[in-house]
Amino acid sequence: MAAVLALAAIGAPQLDKLLKLGGVVAIVNAMGKQMNEGINKLWGRQDTWEVKTKVVPILSVGINSSTAVGAAQVMGPPHQVDKVVAVAQPEAQLLGRELRMKALIPVSSKDVLKDIRAVEHVGVSGIVDIKL
Repeated sequence: MAAVLALAAIGAPQLDKLLKLGGVVAIVNAMGKQMNEGINKLWGRQDTWEVKTKVVPILSVGINSSTAVGAAQVMGPPHQVDKVVAVAQPEAQLLGRELRMKALIPVSSKDVLKDIRAVEHVGVSGIVDIKL
């Protein structure tokens, strides 16, 4: 009963966001290795001792909210790539709504609302669109 009341208190829009966030993270956790191999095949490349790739969720950062919107392949030195747990995607607007900017930042924490901790020397090398 308490769970039903908690879900009712959350409301449909928030519940939808929670389900999508959990769904994207679950898909990336379950299929990240296959996604990574697929992107590497598109590139015609393999990981080496100098450069490693992996797929992590993209967390879109808005005002007081965070949503998983897909997945990204990150690339860089293996010891740095191992630190990446997500890609933060903060957004900003300029000139009203005329210009919309997004950054893709490999980060070492999934709590991108409180602290975006960028992982140095790692970049985004691929994007995976996940349709839920």
